[in-house]
Amino acid sequence: MPNSKARVFAAEFVAPARINLLGEHTDYTGGFVMPMAIPFTTVAGIASSPNDISHISSEMFDEPLTLAPGDRSKSTQTWTDYPVGVLRKLQELGIDPPPFSLNLRSDIPPGSGLSSSASVEVATALALLSLTDKTLPLEEVALLCQRAENEFVNSPCGIMDQFVVTAAKAGHALLLNTRTLSYEHLPMNTGDLASTRVVICNSMVKHSIAAGEYGDRRREVEAGQAILREQYPGLIDLADASLDQLEACRTLMPHKSFLRCRHIISENSRVLEARNAMFAGDPVNLGHLMTTAHASERDDFACSCEEIDFLVDTATQLIGCYGARLSGGGFGGCTVNLVHQHHAEDFAAQIKLAYQNRFHIQPDTYVCEAVDGAFVRTTKLEFNS
Repeated sequence: MPNSKARVFAAEFVAPARINLLGEHTDYTGGFVMPMAIPFTTVAGIASSPNDISHISSEMFDEPLTLAPGDRSKSTQTWTDYPVGVLRKLQELGIDPPPFSLNLRSDIPPGSGLSSSASVEVATALALLSLTDKTLPLEEVALLCQRAENEFVNSPCGIMDQFVVTAAKAGHALLLNTRTLSYEHLPMNTGDLASTRVVICNSMVKHSIAAGEYGDRRREVEAGQAILREQYPGLIDLADASLDQLEACRTLMPHKSFLRCRHIISENSRVLEARNAMFAGDPVNLGHLMTTAHASERDDFACSCEEIDFLVDTATQLIGCYGARLSGGGFGGCTVNLVHQHHAEDFAAQIKLAYQNRFHIQPDTYVCEAVDGAFVRTTKLEFNS
């Protein structure tokens, strides 16, 4: 019998990457962050499985996974932990999708620190939900994906990445209160700010001290926060603290704890000042706050490195650059730069050349605008039956 062509409609779920403009190391002390979604994506294609076996595959990796009915296997320490972790967290809520075929593809540069993991998690969550009669508010989707990464993948990330990947709006950054999860979209398309672009520069380095140093920073912050709570009983976390209160406790805590807490308290203030700059369409003030934030990360939080400092120092000397800073956990990774749109491409070329001449490493650069968060698109697929 000759093959006949059947047509089915399948959905694809698209989740972006992200960069953080301001608000670094504030998310685990109830503070403010200001990320934006950028135009790199993970796409999750999903369809019902023709049998009782679920299939998870990816165009980025060679190791597909099959799941038999009732399979509740643990982490495999491979890329599949991210989608499987999301599935497990849905099942814990009593949401158990029928057998499925899930395929993931992405153009997010690997190892870039642009949150490919959160993008995979959110795209997977929306795809799996589409096979059920259940829906979840976007806040719940973000929290579920965070739990998947914290508890299944065993990565202690905050809520910022999953939240902005879910809730971002084109032309805007996202101001998120990480304690209450209240949020606001801040315009990047008004006044003189509309004539800017965000240029990301990937240093291509990640120093091996990062994991241990990150844990040290967390402990130093928590020690300082505990002393502030003792002295000011109404204080919940560092998001409530002032620099005057911190100064009053200076002699009661280790000097490193004082410095780490000073970064976080001042960073929360910078994020709120940046909100005003964005509504005013003022790139000069926003850029100044970004550069000041980098100095705080470098000097008080001590999470920068030679390569990142070179990128920031070089950026701020180039024509059209309003401000630059380290973005992400630190000890390498990316810088984020606010640049006039007419100079953005030249800026990217010049900073790439300067960095290559200094360190003999060719960095990746990306000129970006703020895009929407995760969404669904319907595609018509054809197959032979």
